[in-house]
Amino acid sequence: MRRRIPPPPSPLPQRDGVDPVRVRLPIGDAWATVRDHLVARLAADAEVIDGLLEAGRIVDAAGRPVTRDMAYVPGMFVWFHRELPAEERVPFPIDVIYRDEHVVVADKPHFLATTPRGSHVAETALARLRRQLGIPTLGAAHRLDRLTAGLVMFTVRPEERGAYQSLFRDRRVAKEYEAVALYDPALPLPRTVRSRIVKERGVLAAREVEGEPNAISRIEVLEHRGERARYRLTPSTGQTHQLRVHMSALGVPILGDPLYPVVTDRIASGDFRRPLQLLARVLEFTDPVTGLEHRFVSPRVLRVWSSYEEWAAG
Repeated sequence: MRRRIPPPPSPLPQRDGVDPVRVRLPIGDAWATVRDHLVARLAADAEVIDGLLEAGRIVDAAGRPVTRDMAYVPGMFVWFHRELPAEERVPFPIDVIYRDEHVVVADKPHFLATTPRGSHVAETALARLRRQLGIPTLGAAHRLDRLTAGLVMFTVRPEERGAYQSLFRDRRVAKEYEAVALYDPALPLPRTVRSRIVKERGVLAAREVEGEPNAISRIEVLEHRGERARYRLTPSTGQTHQLRVHMSALGVPILGDPLYPVVTDRIASGDFRRPLQLLARVLEFTDPVTGLEHRFVSPRVLRVWSSYEEWAAG
């Protein structure tokens, strides 16, 4: 088995905590120039690519600007910074719960994406922490939904990232979530919910289907006040929107959820009034590098539980 050769280091620095785009020219393709391949591959107007080339903003592994007539070389790498989208700043801080030479555990606010994706690039937890802590090598060990608040773990050293990512892949991290939802005294809890969840590309909401379960969640009531309750949610698996789907299926959808039980109008950019009342409260694991036993707990209080009237009024 041929060993994969890692790509060369980027000749471009990060910008606003965001890595440059890296493109590898495929082996087996036959293009006359690098420019022709980029126009076809990136689905951008030729004028955009030509503008980047003329400005010297697309470079090779040595940091030399790629010219419009540079010949296509299979396997070659090029880098450039994409234009950052206009982003509404999420007006809540991201707090560092723990930091050592290997990991950073942060308490992410609602509405802040974990890593750059789509229209959320510089205004993400990863980019913010890189700027805030001055650690350009910081990488995410896992992801948390943009609308969910709570604990997220990042790695400091790229060569150790795989070891920490494997903790989540192999389900060696004990995770607890907290949610506020309607209270149904007739709903027998605690219980373990098992179902099969599928999430189709381009469809906002996941759904339950017949078949072998791939999503398992333990659901308990911690306390209730009138028609609302605070729940502890303990997932054994990590399907997209798993906890939100399971709570909705039980008839007690999480307050502030724009997708379950029905998809409502997309939340407008800059509307931070009614955050989803879901919090990643606990992360517990054995550090794969140091062997230390870690248990981290978010001190965050879900807004509905502390002041429902304020949350409801927006």
